[in-house]
Amino acid sequence: MKINNIETLLIKAPVKKPFKTSLRTVFEVEDVVVKMTTDDGYIGYGEAAETAVITGDIKGSVIDAIERYIKPTIMGMDILDFDNLMLKLDKCILHNSSAKAACDIAIYDILGQYYKTPLYRYLGGYRNSIKTDITISLNDVETMVNDTLDAIQEGFDTFKIKVGGNYKKDIERVKAIRDAAGKDAKIRLDANQGWNAKEAIYVINKLSDYDIELVEQPVIAHDIDGLKMVTDNVPIPVMADESLFSPQDALMIISKRAADILNIKLMKCGGIHNALKINAMAEAAGIECMIGSMMECKVSVTAAAHFAAACHNITKYDLDAAYLLKDDPVIGGVIYNGPEISFSDGTGLCIKGIKS
Repeated sequence: MKINNIETLLIKAPVKKPFKTSLRTVFEVEDVVVKMTTDDGYIGYGEAAETAVITGDIKGSVIDAIERYIKPTIMGMDILDFDNLMLKLDKCILHNSSAKAACDIAIYDILGQYYKTPLYRYLGGYRNSIKTDITISLNDVETMVNDTLDAIQEGFDTFKIKVGGNYKKDIERVKAIRDAAGKDAKIRLDANQGWNAKEAIYVINKLSDYDIELVEQPVIAHDIDGLKMVTDNVPIPVMADESLFSPQDALMIISKRAADILNIKLMKCGGIHNALKINAMAEAAGIECMIGSMMECKVSVTAAAHFAAACHNITKYDLDAAYLLKDDPVIGGVIYNGPEISFSDGTGLCIKGIKS
């Protein structure tokens, strides 16, 4: 089962409404899709998201990394020579986690097909559906409240509220959303590095009466000591996101107890192979994980969902990215029913192709 071709193509999808965080505003998703074929006829799909402000990856760099470094390195390798293949993929170029993730996902897609099973069963098969939260973009208070109420009408009961602008205004946002959503709604906050440590401690303690489930990445990514300072001084669980890319990052965060929860994203860690390593370390340390995504189309979101469904230590799901698109060009993959994400009975990722 040797790799005999790796193609790259661009896909575009507009979002239903602008996606806003403290770092960026997204009007359209434009990602790189990998189509990998083997000499015995298997076709696997992967996807790399352009997220310059988080991973540093842009379309041109992703394509260049694949065409100039990854493809020449792994072409002709047998997918069943798996550990060697993944080692070569990881070592052929430094960083470039999204490009590596796209190829990693395509390899796992082929493995699921080869073993004639949906990927989540091949990886562990713990559950056969998951339930995602939905993101409420950073806007004025009234818009965020209305977006939350709209999401409730669509069946969602868990909300990831984007904060991290003016921290005093953030308090107003959260209070208004809690009042509008009611006491039974689950509210998560995502600051996207938007506060410093002291601001974060102040804001999170002010919001402790509003039944907040967790606060994601309150401080800038490299400030692990600041992240720990926040974690140690607030009553609400703190989750690392942008601070966590590699298994080595996970080891550092876990050893310092700098966060209570880890957010694993395939685009940050380089794909499913490293995601499994991070989750295993977290589980050994008694730390639960969330599966998250960038703004992505359905190939990589499908891969993330299969990984999450396979592992019991993945207890929280933030995979609304494909749901937020106006028209996803990917045929097949996961099935959305409001917040419920389920899988078809096909093999691998069950991606049937890309609309032209």
